[in-house]
Amino acid sequence: MDYRDRKIIEILSKDSRTPNTEIAKKLGVSESTVRKRIKALEKKGVIEKYSIVINPAKMGFNTVAIVGLDVEPSRFLNVATKLTEFKEVRYVATSTGDHMIMIEIWANNGKELTEIISNKIGRIEGINRICPSIILEKLKL
Repeated sequence: MDYRDRKIIEILSKDSRTPNTEIAKKLGVSESTVRKRIKALEKKGVIEKYSIVINPAKMGFNTVAIVGLDVEPSRFLNVATKLTEFKEVRYVATSTGDHMIMIEIWANNGKELTEIISNKIGRIEGINRICPSIILEKLKL
């Protein structure tokens, strides 16, 4: 990967809908060069997919929490897989450090968040500890 590839990634990271012609103009190359480079980055797996950034509050989800989970090692994969099935869980990652699994939950309010944690997540067999932190503001995406 060279400077131009990195610049293409930077531009698309800020707005994945940026037209190839605009990227080409910023890089001083042809549109076909940009198109070919993007295709190559996709083929190599550098660019895996294109997505959108959603504002949870504008969708009615006024409480967003990052939750750390500690689980029994023998049930680790089962717990992680089960968490992906809940619509309120928007993100699931395995991790090292303070917690084995990190999730992001979108809820309408604090009461609903408590219900999700208690009645859904808390009932998954193998979870030893649940550590929620409510997000006040995301400063960088």
